[in-house]
Amino acid sequence: MAPPGSAHLNFSLGGLVAVGGAVGYFKKGSVPSLVAGLTFGGLLVGSGVLITKGESYQGHALASGVTGVMTLAMAQRFFSTGKFMPAGMVATLGAVGLAYNVKKALEWMPEKSD
Repeated sequence: MAPPGSAHLNFSLGGLVAVGGAVGYFKKGSVPSLVAGLTFGGLLVGSGVLITKGESYQGHALASGVTGVMTLAMAQRFFSTGKFMPAGMVATLGAVGLAYNVKKALEWMPEKSD
């Protein structure tokens, strides 16, 4: 069975970030790239798993936090180096993921009970 549509972005972004971290490690020997890529990628894949298990709010909230941190960190790096690859690309993808996941988290937010 295919995952729900709202999980696809998080699975795709998670895989892309994890692979990007591994590429950074193998090309430049960057252990921080590997650790960050696997950590953020794993958390994004985990958010997709939560969504597929019917925990849409929790999954989108987790992905919102992950993509928010990723966007801020990589945007800061992009502005300090001026290089679009990889920092600007990751910041851009993170911002797209952040906007999407915040929208979805708000849609799935549980009703307040008095």
